[in-house]
Amino acid sequence: MGQERLNGQEHRTLFAVEDAEALARLNREFNGGYRAVEHVRASLEGNRELVVLACLDDTVVGFVCAQWFTSFCYDHPYGEITEMYVQEHARRKGLAAGMISLLEEGLRERGVRSVKLLTGLTNERAIQVYQDSGYQKERELSLSKRF
Repeated sequence: MGQERLNGQEHRTLFAVEDAEALARLNREFNGGYRAVEHVRASLEGNRELVVLACLDDTVVGFVCAQWFTSFCYDHPYGEITEMYVQEHARRKGLAAGMISLLEEGLRERGVRSVKLLTGLTNERAIQVYQDSGYQKERELSLSKRF
C-alpha cells in the first residue's frame, strides 16, 4: 500500500514504527491514558494490527486501527476495526473515510471478507462515517468483562 493521496490529503499505511511517537500523542488525546512510545513501538512490531495514518502538512492528525483473526470456526479471516481518531481541527475533510478505505484494502489483501467494529451508541459522528462507508447497524449485544 505505501503512501497514497485521497481527497487531496495524505494517507499512509504504517509499515515502520517511526510514527510511534505521533501515535502515542494521538492515543493520549483519544483515550486519555498514557502509553509510552516504547510500548506503542513494541505493540506495532508484535501485533497483527494494521494502522492507517492521516497527515495534514506532514503532521499526523489521525489514525484507524484494525486487527484480523483466524478461527477454526470460519473459512476466512475476519477483521475488527478497533480504534479511529481524527483531531478536531482535521475533521470533515474526508480523512476518516479515506483511512477506512485504505484499511479495508489492507484487510482484503490479508484474506478478510468481513469486518466488525464497536462504537459508542451516542457517537453519532463516527456512526455516520461508518455508515457512509457501507457499515450497517446490527442487532448484536456486546458484553465485556474486566479482569
